[in-house]
This record gives sequence, C-alpha cells and structure tokens, in this order.
Amino acid sequence: MSEELRDVVAAVLVLSGALMCFAAGIGLLRFPDVLSRLHAATKPQIFGLMAITADVAINNFTVGTITLVIAVVVFQALTAPVVGHLVARAAYESHRVRGDLLILDELRNRPD
Repeated sequence: MSEELRDVVAAVLVLSGALMCFAAGIGLLRFPDVLSRLHAATKPQIFGLMAITADVAINNFTVGTITLVIAVVVFQALTAPVVGHLVARAAYESHRVRGDLLILDELRNRPD
C-alpha cells in the first residue's frame, strides 16, 4: 500500500471514528431518558472504537498490534451491550424509565 493511500485511509478512519464518538456524546446529552441514552452510548461508541483501532492496525501493521486491536474490539463488543442491559434493567427496577416513551413494556406484568 502506498504511503499516500495509507494516509488517506487513516484520515478517513480517524475522522469517521471521531464522528461516531462525538455522536455518542451528543446523544448522551440530548436524549430524554435512560434507555435512549444507553442506546446512544453503546452503538456508535463501538463503531467509533472499531474505526480508530483499524487505523492503528493499518499504521502499525505488526502481529502484536493486530492481536491487541482484535482483543480490544472483541472485549469492548462483548462488554458494552451487557453493561447497557444491566444499567437499563437497574433503571427500570428503580423507576427511572419514562413509561410514556416505551412502545412495548414486557417487564410490567411479569411474575416476581
């Protein structure tokens, strides 16, 4: 890969990753309730992280870097949805969720 092409790919990846992380931050500030904010915090953040780590892998193409990038992305992709689910469940149980924004509430009539 030529040096100019590598620089263009790196710029596109870093800018797209930064844009996704920025969108996640804006979503955290702008969305009205906990569940919407969790969606904004988990989805674009993972894609932004993937773009930025792909840039790191392209610019420093070694086995160690590729292994580290894969580990970071896999562990982040595994933990972010689980944490989002646990925070959403805790928010629901403590009545911090706006019921008027829910289309379907499957937890309302569950047996305890």
